[in-house]
Amino acid sequence: MRVLTTVTLFTIFSTAIGQTYSSKKSLTFYPGTYIDTEYRYADSTGISVIVQNSLRKGGQYIDPTGKEFFSVIYWYRVINETATPLELSINFPADSFATSPSPDAYLKAFLPLDTMTLGKEGLHAYGATGLKSFLDTGLTKPTTLQRTIHPKDACLFYIGVLFYQAYAPARAELVIKGKDVFYKIGGIEIPCGQIAFKN
Repeated sequence: MRVLTTVTLFTIFSTAIGQTYSSKKSLTFYPGTYIDTEYRYADSTGISVIVQNSLRKGGQYIDPTGKEFFSVIYWYRVINETATPLELSINFPADSFATSPSPDAYLKAFLPLDTMTLGKEGLHAYGATGLKSFLDTGLTKPTTLQRTIHPKDACLFYIGVLFYQAYAPARAELVIKGKDVFYKIGGIEIPCGQIAFKN
């Protein structure tokens, strides 16, 4: 298991839960083998949300036209430590995002249909099945995830990324800024959704 050094990163901004900070620290609740980083978003009253980010698993993918990609899967866990239900919305467009090193290099993020569970950690692609058929037919379509995370509960899900002529980083993170959620990967920060407490 990777041992994380305790580093606190203070980022002050106005959010749905007040003034917050993010904290990279030792893992909460679950000492998972494949979790790379954990961030806690909290305000002065103790309301907090935890985001855990995994390392990647991946392999080659060849699309129906014969184009070769490197396909990776990461999984994420969002923990609601509050007494209020939390609405999480993640959306990735059909568009691709330019990246380095080649002028033709790009990445495309997507949400696989499978449901992630902690028991799938040791499996190929973290147990996400049917990826080839999903990618063969779904590359030109946006993908979305809508979840209600109940108090003291957690939500686990996959994010997949295709890389064309580009390096696939070992890590990628969900970042919360106010009510907005961003996906940070390979030096790119992609706006990808919102997180908000239900009234």
